[in-house]
Amino acid sequence: MISGIPFSLALLAQGSELDLFKLILASSILSKAVLIILLIFSVFSWAIIFKKFTAMRKLRRDSETFIRMFRKSKRFSEIGTACESLRNTPLVEVFLAGHEELETQLLRDGKSPSAAASGSPTLKTINVIQRALSRASSVELTKLERNMGWLATTASVTPFIGLFGTVLGIITAFTGLGVEGTATIRAVAPGIAEALIATAAGLFAAIPAVIAYNYFVHQVKEFGSAMDDFSLEFLNLMERTFS
Repeated sequence: MISGIPFSLALLAQGSELDLFKLILASSILSKAVLIILLIFSVFSWAIIFKKFTAMRKLRRDSETFIRMFRKSKRFSEIGTACESLRNTPLVEVFLAGHEELETQLLRDGKSPSAAASGSPTLKTINVIQRALSRASSVELTKLERNMGWLATTASVTPFIGLFGTVLGIITAFTGLGVEGTATIRAVAPGIAEALIATAAGLFAAIPAVIAYNYFVHQVKEFGSAMDDFSLEFLNLMERTFS
């Protein structure tokens, strides 16, 4: 008796899946259109989730490596060379923007950065470098937020699309019920079950999108704070070295 329970549950689950599949196949064209729309939202959302999760993991790893290298290195030339292998982190682009502006100011005075660092300081202003760092950070944040709008749209829209399909399905079910003139559970249940599939599909598309969106927003905020902290370290180094 006990050993037969798992087998019975498996048969029940298989039967439910078959009934659900039959309901979907027997649904109206409008219900199928709603389900196809929800499927498109879900597929694109999962593709974005996997892509951004992989990218965020690489960003975090390269960012930690770059910060350690920046704090240990004594020369900007060494950091610039190492940047070629750490292109996944936005800190590299922030550093390159600040370093480029630094070189522009130093070369304008007729000295290379290495010569200026070894001799008398020639840097006139920090504000221009600070603006370059801020601009680079803003650009990198925009890149990190790319495609997150689709996740937000999926999280907010798909439940309403599913509800729309459910309402249409219930209207169709009760319209058919009025035509047939019977009000039994056997007559009403299939139509209502078919209508509720759209709500379930909408929640299936929305819930992962909500979780992923909140997770990625938190990650983007962390990277934004990391870029701000790095910009402050860069500016402090400039002030100590050239002013």
